[in-house]
Amino acid sequence: MPLICRLTLFFVTLLNCLLLNAEDHWNQFRGPSGNGISFAKNIPTEFDETNNVRWKTLIDDSGWSSPVIWEDEVWITTGSDEKQELRTICLDLETGKIKHNIKVFDMIPRKVDPAYVNDSPHLNSPATPTPVVEEDHVFVSFGSQGIACLDRQTGKTLWYRRDLRIYQPVRQGSSPIVDENKLYVAFDGTDQQFFIALDKTNGKTHWKMDRNTNTDWKETLRERGLSDNKGGKPNDNKKSFATASLIKVDGKRQLIAPGAEAVISYDPDTGKELWRTVHPGGFNIAARPIYANGLVYVFTSGLNNILLAIRPNGTGEVTDTHIVWSTRRGTPVIPSPVIVAGRLFMVTDRGGIVRCLDAQSGAEIWQGRLGGDHWASPVYTDGKIYFSSKYGEVAVVEASAKNFKLISRNQLDAVFIASPAVSDASLVLRSTTHLYCIAKSKLQTP
Repeated sequence: MPLICRLTLFFVTLLNCLLLNAEDHWNQFRGPSGNGISFAKNIPTEFDETNNVRWKTLIDDSGWSSPVIWEDEVWITTGSDEKQELRTICLDLETGKIKHNIKVFDMIPRKVDPAYVNDSPHLNSPATPTPVVEEDHVFVSFGSQGIACLDRQTGKTLWYRRDLRIYQPVRQGSSPIVDENKLYVAFDGTDQQFFIALDKTNGKTHWKMDRNTNTDWKETLRERGLSDNKGGKPNDNKKSFATASLIKVDGKRQLIAPGAEAVISYDPDTGKELWRTVHPGGFNIAARPIYANGLVYVFTSGLNNILLAIRPNGTGEVTDTHIVWSTRRGTPVIPSPVIVAGRLFMVTDRGGIVRCLDAQSGAEIWQGRLGGDHWASPVYTDGKIYFSSKYGEVAVVEASAKNFKLISRNQLDAVFIASPAVSDASLVLRSTTHLYCIAKSKLQTP
């Protein structure tokens, strides 16, 4: 066999192995690369409560954390205000049977500021941050209620932290992420805002950085003709729910961590701030940033719903120098985008308007309407994008089409808030009551 053929075969085999491994391990919020992209094939595009559902499992208690997958296991977190418990659940991917149901913490009593009483708890859940799973460990976060590392085989707690406390009126949503040595997570409340790196092996603090942007909230409101404190909610502009992303630029790692009123890049080893962009009034950030095409894509929200495309090679404040393009049109608050082959796909929280943009320039390619309310982030696999709504509909859209092309609408008896997970030929969906495994097989009852 000629050398070029042998080399080609080697790299194809290597790529296939890498893809296979990636599909075995949808290990964090939005998948192994944090961008909602899967290389899985043969996931059904048409399904309902009885067709192409491998299993459907009732989940006690509530939680909006997205499922994560390691080999044949699915992991989620739950919480109960009635029982005052926070738990971690592991299910068998093939059968949907529950393998572990572990109480991690008893809840610490929380007080709700009267100004936020209409927001809490219905705007969030006791278990919203998505876990991270590795070969030997599962890292779970319940925000100020506590962070823990569990043994994946036994469920035993190896270490925990309950001293990282902030006031978040509607509970926290930022998911942890990991690298070889550290666990990273944001704490953005109305009273204080910080980003912290913990040692994965013992939970001790590597570094902790204050994130307060010191922007004048009342001045921001006055500039927009709004009343002070938005009806009396103190420091409402400080809270955020975003999950960070680790990227590599010119051979050097960066930790991209959106906050309430700024996007900040940190050195993941030291916590040193590398650069930032400022966007006053952009509270309630939830979407996870994506790095593609040499740009970092970040959604702000609150009073400034903006999609920013940022060159991540600056130093200091780069608001005026490194934003390549931005748009306010059709930008979501909660769902993260998907970028495939130079195209950026996003869906609005209300109305389900899908927009496809040129990721390099921001120019619109097409838009279409799905309808419904969307809090879950879409996922891409095999040329298609899956959008799940709060009304229980999962819409499938062709990613490469020149115009909006709806492949199918699939209705389930569900409310979808958590983002899907993908493994092999399976799509795992978490509703507010059940976990579904969508695959080309008959329904099983665990």
